[in-house]
Amino acid sequence: MSKILGRTVVVLVLCLVSPWPAHFSQAAQTGGETIRISVDATRAPQKIIHSHLQIPVTPGPLVLYYPEWIPGEHAPSGPIINVAGMKFVAAEKALPWRRDLVDSFTFRLEIPQDAHVLDVDLDFLLSAPTSGSTTADASATAFLDDLSWNQLLLYPQGYAPQDLTFAPTLRLPAGWKFGTALTVAKQDAGTIEFTPVPLNTLIDSPVLCGRYLRAIQLTPGQMPAHEIDIAADSQAALEMPPEMQVNFHQLVAETGALFGVRHYRNYHFLVTLSDDVAHFGLEHHESSDDREAERSLTDEAGRIDFADLLPHEFVHSWNGKYRRPADLATPDYQQPMKDDLLWVYEGLTQYLGEVLTARSGLFSPQQAYEQWARDAAMMARRPGRLWRSLQDTANSAPFLYNSDLDWTSWRRDTDFYEEGELLWLDVDTTLRGLTNDRKSMNDFCLAFYGGPGGEPALKTYTFEDVVAALNNLAPYDWTQFLRSRLDSVSSNTPLEAIQNSGWKLVYNEQPNQIEEAKDFIRRRVTLDYSIGLLLENDGTVDDVMYDGPSYKAGLGPGMKVTAVNGKQFSSAEITDAITAAKGSTVPIQLIVASGAEVRTMNVDYHGGLQNPHLERREGYPDRLSEILHPLAR
Repeated sequence: MSKILGRTVVVLVLCLVSPWPAHFSQAAQTGGETIRISVDATRAPQKIIHSHLQIPVTPGPLVLYYPEWIPGEHAPSGPIINVAGMKFVAAEKALPWRRDLVDSFTFRLEIPQDAHVLDVDLDFLLSAPTSGSTTADASATAFLDDLSWNQLLLYPQGYAPQDLTFAPTLRLPAGWKFGTALTVAKQDAGTIEFTPVPLNTLIDSPVLCGRYLRAIQLTPGQMPAHEIDIAADSQAALEMPPEMQVNFHQLVAETGALFGVRHYRNYHFLVTLSDDVAHFGLEHHESSDDREAERSLTDEAGRIDFADLLPHEFVHSWNGKYRRPADLATPDYQQPMKDDLLWVYEGLTQYLGEVLTARSGLFSPQQAYEQWARDAAMMARRPGRLWRSLQDTANSAPFLYNSDLDWTSWRRDTDFYEEGELLWLDVDTTLRGLTNDRKSMNDFCLAFYGGPGGEPALKTYTFEDVVAALNNLAPYDWTQFLRSRLDSVSSNTPLEAIQNSGWKLVYNEQPNQIEEAKDFIRRRVTLDYSIGLLLENDGTVDDVMYDGPSYKAGLGPGMKVTAVNGKQFSSAEITDAITAAKGSTVPIQLIVASGAEVRTMNVDYHGGLQNPHLERREGYPDRLSEILHPLAR
């Protein structure tokens, strides 16, 4: 999911086509001078932050925007519901204001004749659920905060974001440290003054801060610099194993070999480790906002679950920030984004992220194969593919990102990640087959993401540009290849992609190592491929596979399994019952609570535990192993 500096002017270089015109309607007037934003985060542990802005103005009507469409979140996710205490003062007078009746993110004021500066005060409330996947969700604890500037500001209508210069200042709680891609101009005790930047750079540059914070240099003495900044809820959680540091160093080397150029001045991985924040990753041009569980570095299951997050978000610096679908490069933060190319933006990033996780050693070879097996099985057996196309999951992204876990198998979720990943594996193996292994997605990346490098830049693309780039490598009907897989329902993409890579998807009772780790971290048991059920460890039903054995027995999301074959429910008890029913004719008996009702439900399934794995496909070249082989070693 993703960001980066007025009369101080720093120009963000745009390649080919800038999506932001120099000026659109000049309805708002700020005099073109620097806007100052001072943020007081000293009460972040109380879940509240104060922001003060000083906006140069001229007399007359003024329209201010609160950012609505946040780059990388692919939806109108600006958390305006958490803005409180908003006040406007000019010429020492409090000004009345009015919210637009149609667009709640727009505010209208009248600036008096003797006013030259508008003072704006607002509070941002950090109380939010941990269950979401955007910066609007939980971001602060007693020990840390992920500060996103878009939450804390308004900006005037009539200017492109890169033409508005903001001078940011941040005050932190005593003893807290911070990490960010922003440049520090001056620091005094707990107050940091950053170098003025354009608005688009500011919103693209979050600040991670906390009591327990560790910075790890990945490329000491090299330019550009690469750094991991880790904030956690405890000192112990910061202890990244030395071999993992080596893997991240290798990740930097592998991206250099894959893309050939870097479109940033320096790069910061901003890693938050807490059980009390929302868990997700968000891309930025010169940093990434990566949030996971507190013990993600210290426990084996946590390290497996965490392994592919940073590679994915790092790839976005090239695919999403430097190269971006034209429909996602909107002129400001109020214009709706069109998500039709998310199967490239996110799907290709998912593919390259998984490849780089293996190439860098963050996954062992066996773990990499298990990850591919899990993703292929999840997509191949998702019944929602019978009615919703892959393309429609991208088109529907603005609301699918907010969908609940229940009925995911039938609704379909943001499948442009996992099925998009398999689509691009299919593209890679097809390229290799057409050219007798002389061309691959490695060559696509070198060509498509090249450029001068060294500075953040933006170069947009369309579907036709993607097709042309593929045709430059291997002439083929790539339009038909892609559209048939994107627009059809129940396509064979998941299985074909694996088979064309020289492997096949199989199921047996052996646990899938990746699924096992994720179940341990999330306190659940995944039984999708046997009785068609996803359960929390207390028996609560999170999801039911549509038309599967549990669905036919009457189970639904939100119910709670309390007993299995006459015994109290536990994860071990239900897996043992599935194993015992193999080859039998006796159904698995469940006692299920649905609100006040308690019922007995019989699951007629006798196939034993089924978990996905990969096996070599004899007589076919092993292209998957070649794809996962490191380039930089």
